[in-house]
Amino acid sequence: MSRTFVACKSKVHNRGKPPEAFLNEIIDWAINAPDKIFEANPIHDIYSNVVADLGPWKSQTHRKAAMLEVLRVLGGFESSWDWNAGVDTTNPNSNTPCTEEAGIFQCSGNSMSFDASLKELLRQATGETDCKTFILETKSNHKFAIEYCARLIRFTVDHHGPIKHKKINPWLRRDAVAEFEGFLSS
Repeated sequence: MSRTFVACKSKVHNRGKPPEAFLNEIIDWAINAPDKIFEANPIHDIYSNVVADLGPWKSQTHRKAAMLEVLRVLGGFESSWDWNAGVDTTNPNSNTPCTEEAGIFQCSGNSMSFDASLKELLRQATGETDCKTFILETKSNHKFAIEYCARLIRFTVDHHGPIKHKKINPWLRRDAVAEFEGFLSS
């Protein structure tokens, strides 16, 4: 499907503009993603962190679009949208396969401890649940990386510094959410 991006191509901090291929991948993922990922829950999660910027939530499609906007900005902050990004060399705690950040959203294998469903997602994708497999899968399987991060930020806002410290919030755009909603609805 050919999409024309305007607001979704907005600059993110000093990282530039997201590639259209990335934007298309997150939209295509969201169209078929399980609704459970976007439903309200009692946990302080990403929706709690960005409701002032992108809410209030009007529908499931609006919630999906807001998630895509978070992923758009987070991917810029964490890796400048590099699917193969590796360990954060400025983080002294990134010194084992389980603490090493990997991929576009810079998730680490130890994040699987936040909920058993995260480890199960890796098991379903690879048949394994070890951190070295997590690193490889996060970099090579884009759908896995997107879904893993979306699920993770529903359990915690503390795993990603740019989310925890609300550094992504000034770059979140309501017009990008509206544009994502249009793509999800068509």
